[in-house]
Amino acid sequence: MGDVEDPDLISDLPQSILESILTRLPIRDAVRTSILSSKWRYRWTTLTHLVFDDKCVSDRPVVENCMIKFITRALFLHQGPIHKFHLSTSYLQCCPDIDQWILFLSRSDIKELVLELGEGEWFRVPSCLFNCKKLTYLELFRCEFDPPPTFKGFLCLRSLSLHQVLVAPEAIESLISSCPLLESLALSYFDSLALNIHAPNLKYLCLEGEFTDICLENTPLLVAMSVAMYLNDDIAECFEQSSSCNFIKFLGGVPRLERLAGHIYFTKYLSIGDYPGSQAITYSHLKIIELYQVSFEDMKEIRVVLRLITNSPNLKELRVSGLSTAVASAEALDLEFWAKDCPKDCTFKQLKVVKMTDMSGVPHEMEFLKFLLVNSPVLETMSITPCVYVMDGRLNMLVQLVRFRRASAEAEIIFTQDETLCAS
Repeated sequence: MGDVEDPDLISDLPQSILESILTRLPIRDAVRTSILSSKWRYRWTTLTHLVFDDKCVSDRPVVENCMIKFITRALFLHQGPIHKFHLSTSYLQCCPDIDQWILFLSRSDIKELVLELGEGEWFRVPSCLFNCKKLTYLELFRCEFDPPPTFKGFLCLRSLSLHQVLVAPEAIESLISSCPLLESLALSYFDSLALNIHAPNLKYLCLEGEFTDICLENTPLLVAMSVAMYLNDDIAECFEQSSSCNFIKFLGGVPRLERLAGHIYFTKYLSIGDYPGSQAITYSHLKIIELYQVSFEDMKEIRVVLRLITNSPNLKELRVSGLSTAVASAEALDLEFWAKDCPKDCTFKQLKVVKMTDMSGVPHEMEFLKFLLVNSPVLETMSITPCVYVMDGRLNMLVQLVRFRRASAEAEIIFTQDETLCAS
């Protein structure tokens, strides 16, 4: 009797499972499955998710031409819709083939598009991209982006990320407002940009760059934001000349905010302008606040921090870092603020974790820590890490902390200095 062939269990799997397997393979390996058997020859050509990176070709001396040929051939042989196209490579910058690929994708029901090209000549996004009516996810790196006058928006877009993209400020604002379903927005490495954001369904916002002004005009559903603001001399001058209240412009219309991360110069930006005392804002959903590089020698910034935390009744976690340039001194201005003007009837009923880093031991820092300890009845841990430049004042900081009264009998103070932990 002849040998009986083993059944081909994989080839007989349902098409949906086969596609799921192929999707998890690098595109180069997925294409290679065509040599397995006649059944597999064109299996990969119906993949709806195509991800190309530097690993999809191996001939390094002529990698650019190889990659162009590989991607072009893959698209030429492809059958059916392409829902996701991700190109991330350091070898391609600006070449006409990319325009042709995007034109092809615009006719293939593309829903997710990511273009991350190498440094060099910036790629100019072709007008055919704006014909991708079914786009739900768009992420662009290092390119020029210029929507045509006839463009009416991406009506299905839910996530937009632009990193180092050359685009006119008015074009960004128009694009955001013409994407009615937009839920996630990330803008990074923009220079001297004044931005008004109108996005009624926006939930997640990430901003990083040199912003001269930011106004959240219509973002009532925002739940999480991260902001890093870089400062140059021109922007600093704009800050000083501003008369409007940045706190209200930025945080006056985000009632559903759950998490806030403010990085470099964020509290400085929020402190500009006169805050109308009559316009109290409560952040009932805000549970996590992270504020970095706060100047505890600037009373305006201190007031911003206090305004945020005292108007967040359900705050559970607070992370604050000081400015490493601050130097502890025996004298400090406005110390009477903590006895006279600091909120007296404030209780952080949900606050369990406080983490303070880059602490210099300046008087206002210590008063802030005292304020937190005495008003946090369920506090579990307060972790404090002094600035690396502060050596002589560390013992004094620790002595003061141990003496502060604590509303929570369970509160543990963890004082970290280098690799040494001191707990009390």
